[in-house]
Amino acid sequence: MYIAMYIIIAIVAIVILLALAAPKTYNVSRSIEVKRPKQEVFDYLLSLKNMDDWSPWAKKDPNMVKTFTGTDGEVGCISHWVGNKDVGEGEQEIKRITNGEQIDSELRFLKPWKSTSDCYLKVVETAAAATKVTWGFSGKNKFPMSIMTLFMSMDKMVGKDFEEGLASLKSVLEK
Repeated sequence: MYIAMYIIIAIVAIVILLALAAPKTYNVSRSIEVKRPKQEVFDYLLSLKNMDDWSPWAKKDPNMVKTFTGTDGEVGCISHWVGNKDVGEGEQEIKRITNGEQIDSELRFLKPWKSTSDCYLKVVETAAAATKVTWGFSGKNKFPMSIMTLFMSMDKMVGKDFEEGLASLKSVLEK
């Protein structure tokens, strides 16, 4: 009986230590340079509907069902999707627009697990007809998912998708 109690205490102590050591937040971003004027790039990125042309997740499920509410390209516009196991279900809502500079959205995953992240698209002019696009997202690691981040990197999990998406965006805009 004492052995079982010590085992339970040890397991609880390990979980507490892991929870204390786990990162509390995550922040992933990638950038690419596009040979197009900044305002043109910004105007294209403003449309949630355009995201299907370059998003890596749209390619993972070409049969994904999407619905839009609100006016595309304006604060309050929501893109809702239901897809296969690779993309799940969720929605993205435009929360703030800094004209010609940045689009801030809230990304809400509903399935396979619930989570909320802040995401953004930022544009910076690098030359007369070239623009650096940065795509990123950040959020809080909540218990017990926070413990899992000790063993897997959010940057490695999502970073490749961001790189693929930005390469597609570059291809679309530089046609």
